[in-house]
Amino acid sequence: MDIQRVGSQASVQGPKEWFTGSVRIDPMLTAKAPSSVGAASVTFEPGARTAWHTHPLGQHLIITAGLGWVQTEGGQIQEVRPGDVVWFPPGAKHWHGASPQVGMTHIAIQESQNGSPVDWLEHVSDEQYRK
Repeated sequence: MDIQRVGSQASVQGPKEWFTGSVRIDPMLTAKAPSSVGAASVTFEPGARTAWHTHPLGQHLIITAGLGWVQTEGGQIQEVRPGDVVWFPPGAKHWHGASPQVGMTHIAIQESQNGSPVDWLEHVSDEQYRK
């Protein structure tokens, strides 16, 4: 058994290369072989969002607070609220973040493939975000 005590892993700011706006990442679990699953609680201030990205083995989001937006390339922006669970299939280009007026927190769960859980792409433009 291994208990990760709250506060045992420091919060970090979401890197500007991967996020627009103010984002805090709180690591929750790091894969321990043979597992490849990782998870973090991610908090987005109003208007903050990820860049477009994909996950080689997919990603689950569990919305825990606030009001968020999620979008897969070519699809409509969808609103998400606490208790909603979102699944992005492997390789699906997508982004997620807070709505313009309300922040959002989610737990992100994904597996690594060849040592990487995510492939980061271009930023979501303000025009794409407002649609």
